[in-house]
Amino acid sequence: MAYTYLEFEKPISDLENKIENLETSTKKETDVSKEISEISTQIESVTKEIYSKLDIWQKVQVARHPHRPHFSDYIENIFTDFEELHGDRTFGDDRAIIGGLAKFKNAPVVLIGHEKGKSTEDKLNRNFGMAQPEGYRKAERLMKLAEDFNLPLITFVDTPGAYPGIESEERGMSEAIAKNLSVLSNLKTKIIVIITGEGGSGGALAIGVGDHICMLEYSIYAVASPEACASIVWRDKSKANEAAKAMKVDADSLIKFGLIDEIITEPLGGAHRDLGGACNLISNSIEKNLIHLNNQDIEEILKKRYEKIMSYGLV
Repeated sequence: MAYTYLEFEKPISDLENKIENLETSTKKETDVSKEISEISTQIESVTKEIYSKLDIWQKVQVARHPHRPHFSDYIENIFTDFEELHGDRTFGDDRAIIGGLAKFKNAPVVLIGHEKGKSTEDKLNRNFGMAQPEGYRKAERLMKLAEDFNLPLITFVDTPGAYPGIESEERGMSEAIAKNLSVLSNLKTKIIVIITGEGGSGGALAIGVGDHICMLEYSIYAVASPEACASIVWRDKSKANEAAKAMKVDADSLIKFGLIDEIITEPLGGAHRDLGGACNLISNSIEKNLIHLNNQDIEEILKKRYEKIMSYGLV
């Protein structure tokens, strides 16, 4: 896939194209290393300036970046010995949600997360990360597995929302999401939630209740997508920009409201420009928070989780 630049990344694109042209068009005997080094320094400076001034709508675009890492990338780079578990034991296996057993620094954990897919075929197979009821019932089965074996549960949220089709309603979408909220609220094990891209509506919340909720710096989290909000309020999807700003979907706003506990800093230019760096930062956060939660007994954890949930909306 050719690299895609967002509109506000054009100055970065222009400089990187200069380097590419120097590398491909210059004669072999000509040393351009100094010029390339100077342009690379300039790219770093320009990227830092652009990303330090992003508005909320630009952060929405970064959260949806076509090269933004997926849950499958994080599984591969942060965890080991992943064993995927399939199906809800009722209807089928929803590929929009991946879940299973893995090891984090040699300690067993249960993982659940949305997967949007990469190639066109994969995206269609995974319904662009929009799960149906059987996906959330699969997640519920794995939540209870984590509780039964006293394993930490780590969830990765990245979805525009639950799939809104008729078949989802026929199979009980609202009940499946509500059941997960109830199960997570009372689950007798440690839960860490990481919002890595889009945290959209009940589709995100269905695996998003936890003891420590983190957001990557350029991820978003909201009751509805900006486009959906604009359609409802103004009957005009083109006002998604205004809707995003009004809803304050960005991590900086949400931590002030007490809806999340931590912002995980992303590498310069976003996670899509440095997968390894992003994985290291997420791994450090998981390790730190697991150590903190391991020092508490389950009754204390459940009490604090209840207090966290009941505090929403008080700020």
